[in-house]
Amino acid sequence: MVMFNPKKLKTVFMPPATETEPVIGRRYTLTHSDETGDLFLDIGTEYAWNQITAMRDEVLGEWKTNFAYPVFAGQVLVADSTISKETAKVRFDIFTRELPLALRAIRYGDKNFFQAHSQLDMAPIWMFFESYYPEYNGFRDFGIFKTYA
Repeated sequence: MVMFNPKKLKTVFMPPATETEPVIGRRYTLTHSDETGDLFLDIGTEYAWNQITAMRDEVLGEWKTNFAYPVFAGQVLVADSTISKETAKVRFDIFTRELPLALRAIRYGDKNFFQAHSQLDMAPIWMFFESYYPEYNGFRDFGIFKTYA
């Protein structure tokens, strides 16, 4: 795994989202450049679909509630029906290995939000791995955001 470099992260807030609001419905689109290693974090009330490429290696996430408690629900696309099982395994392994770096980038890029809502550092992170192949499809627990601070 590559170490997180804050200088490589570019964060954009898409109105009506601000550096501290809203909480529920706040959405994150994290993309990257293979060439430069730069990470791009768009924060808004909608996903930044215009930033998503054909590679579909983005990380999406949003704040939701589960029985009135906040949770971070994220998702990655491992494989649709056009991707081979072998490629799906490679993508699954890459997402599993690199998600801690992605979560660290989200936590750092939205640090003022976490400072304003410090209780969210203890919220669970549930990532959905979406895949045509059942063995790579399903939810994974990635702990809490405090781990990625």
